[in-house]
Amino acid sequence: QVQLVESGGGLVQPGGSLRLSCAASGSIFSSSDMAWYRQAPGKQREFVAAITLGGTTNYADSVKGRFTISRDNAKSTMYLHLNSLKPEDTAVYYCKLSRRPLEVWGQGTLVTVSS
Repeated sequence: QVQLVESGGGLVQPGGSLRLSCAASGSIFSSSDMAWYRQAPGKQREFVAAITLGGTTNYADSVKGRFTISRDNAKSTMYLHLNSLKPEDTAVYYCKLSRRPLEVWGQGTLVTVSS
């Protein structure tokens, strides 16, 4: 059974940076597409960024140029580098693993951007 564990969230000032990690158990990480989503208070969960098993990346317009998604298949870990953070980036960030028909979500990590 695959499990995902996010880490790296916290409180950061506007303009600051964070690195989120998503560690996967099991042996299917390298053959899976991965993605980050976020959910702000009172809002629906939204797509942030994705990386395919082949390394192709895709970003939401709201984070393009500020966030970078990457993966290390040897460590079964995905990352999200968050730069130039804004208060509107405040949310719980979730990672998702997809390998049809399987879809697995992590428990989330909170990012708060505030002065």
